[in-house]
Formats: sequence, structure tokens, C-alpha cells
Amino acid sequence: MSDDLTKDGLKNQGEGISDQIKGRVRNVVGGITGDTSEQIKGKAQELKGKAQRKIGEKQVDADNE
Repeated sequence: MSDDLTKDGLKNQGEGISDQIKGRVRNVVGGITGDTSEQIKGKAQELKGKAQRKIGEKQVDADNE
């Protein structure tokens, strides 16, 4: 394959981790303030980040095969 797939995979992993962290913070802040809407948005952002990170991992794995 090409190095582009690895670059894309690493980029997706980084962005995914970033979204997971931001979502977790948002979730915790929502819990502290009692804002369930913010908690839900945070959890959704966490899940989005997790999915993006997994896609990135698969891209890197596919490039290494």
C-alpha cells in the first residue's frame, strides 16, 4: 500500500483521541453542573472519537499488511 494510508490512519487516531478526551471532559463537566444535555453531548463526542480512533488503527494495520 502507500504511506498515505498510514498518515491518514495516524491522523484519524490523533483526532479520535482528541475527541475522546474533549467528550470525556464535557461529560464530566455536565455531571458536575447537573447539565444532562451536556453529558449526552460529551458521551456522543467520546463515542465519535473512539470510532475515529478505531478507523485509524485499521488504516495503519491495512497499510502494514
